[in-house]
Amino acid sequence: MSLSIGIVGLPNVGKSTLFNALTKNDILAANYPFATIEPNTGIVPIPDPRLIQLADLFKPEKITPATVTFVDIAGLVAGASQGEGLGNQFLSHIREVDAIAMVVRAFSKDDVQHVEATIDPKRDIAIIQTELVLADLQTVDKRLPALDKEAKADAKLKPSAELLNQAKTMLDENTPLWQDQSLLKKLREAEETRHLQLLTMKPILYVFNVNEADLTDVVRQQELNNLVAQSHALFINAQMESDLKDLPANEADELLKSVGISEPGLTKLIKLAYETIGLQSFLTAGPKEVRAWTVAKGATAPEAAGVIHTDFQKGFIAADVVKYDDLIATGSLSAARAAGKVRTEGKSYVMQPDDVVEFKFNV
Repeated sequence: MSLSIGIVGLPNVGKSTLFNALTKNDILAANYPFATIEPNTGIVPIPDPRLIQLADLFKPEKITPATVTFVDIAGLVAGASQGEGLGNQFLSHIREVDAIAMVVRAFSKDDVQHVEATIDPKRDIAIIQTELVLADLQTVDKRLPALDKEAKADAKLKPSAELLNQAKTMLDENTPLWQDQSLLKKLREAEETRHLQLLTMKPILYVFNVNEADLTDVVRQQELNNLVAQSHALFINAQMESDLKDLPANEADELLKSVGISEPGLTKLIKLAYETIGLQSFLTAGPKEVRAWTVAKGATAPEAAGVIHTDFQKGFIAADVVKYDDLIATGSLSAARAAGKVRTEGKSYVMQPDDVVEFKFNV
């Protein structure tokens, strides 16, 4: 499976600058609304030092990291759900991603205009959330009358109709569905509601684009965190991330240290996305390839095998599993076997994020 993250926000909040930094691209990042019309897409390898260590052991022909796809979606504005600012087109792009990274402007810079004239993160968050909620209401209001009618004729549909009515109640109160995790889980599990692709059902990450000094200002960060209680947030300076992308690794590390942080925004964003969506990675290693694969937390060994190839899942027999640290400590797969560190697991085994696996299958 792959992970896709849609970068959304009001115009001129630093979305495209951040996208350029994350993907090392040079798309238009202009100081006026709607610099981005069609969504720009970048596939980014996920930094994973374990792959380098495994490559030292196995001397593979190639190294393949897991990837994340970032989609730079054009700036939303108030009224987007009613078509303002090409809103309907932009909202449709959001439906296609796995998670939403909402970039919120919290930096001050006189020569970068704000579409609302003033800097107010709370207001900006409310504008975006309202447009997503209104778009969902349109979808729910279109489907609900028919579903209610169908549920009267088919009792099996009654739970789905009740769920969608609960969702409508929340949306009518201008509350995103992601604020009720219990209801959200049920909506994602029910076929009749899952396929609607409601925007506020998607995992949400808040990315505050702050002044450089705020990257280590705990008080300022807590102030911004309070705006998104119970949600996931991180703090970046998009311009600094843009500067980092053109520097050699050692100079990039020095720049990060100079402002008191230890890792770039890309790494932080991917870690937060994995945590929020509930993903993890496992590893495969051999002379042909060392590779990281993305699976959902809780995935079984056959499901993980299916990520590599559907035939692997269909014909799954067993999985030889060794913990990454044990493999590195023993120095080779044969040494790990001799030390009793390699286990043979069956169909019920639940994958762990530090597993190095060799699948056995019959097709």
